[in-house]
Amino acid sequence: MVKASETGGVKPMSIAGRFVNERERLLGMTAAERDFRKQWLKDQELAPSEPKPVPEMYKATHNPIRRFYRYPLDTLGKMLEPTLGLQSAARVRYFTGKILLGIAGAYVLTYYVKYNSNDWTRKTGMRILKSNISVHEGDPGYPSISQRSKPSEYGDRGFNDNKLNL
Repeated sequence: MVKASETGGVKPMSIAGRFVNERERLLGMTAAERDFRKQWLKDQELAPSEPKPVPEMYKATHNPIRRFYRYPLDTLGKMLEPTLGLQSAARVRYFTGKILLGIAGAYVLTYYVKYNSNDWTRKTGMRILKSNISVHEGDPGYPSISQRSKPSEYGDRGFNDNKLNL
């Protein structure tokens, strides 16, 4: 399998010149090389109006479904941007989404555990077992005696408590 070229088939080259390394600069530079380096560093600075936002770029890079579910938090981020700044508003937007997903997950898990418990009527669902408390000699409640007296009480999964049992 042939890997695609990272440069699109064009040989990579450095636009910084040979003076990108400090060691090269310390070896000595001519006046023309200093002017070139000074101009190159100046060219790397962005103008105050850059980078220019392109509104059509968002629509081109995000499909309609993604734009739909991101809309509420994007709106929140745009409202907070004038007061908090771009970075802080983006952080608030990010963590608000994560917290809301965590809360929704906790509600789904709670609902599933509460209403889909495993009992004798079905094979699926959450089965929560309680462990016996470890009781040692000298502790109150020693010796710990099981509250089950008949063999049918072990592993009944709620069968003995049902209303159909006559």
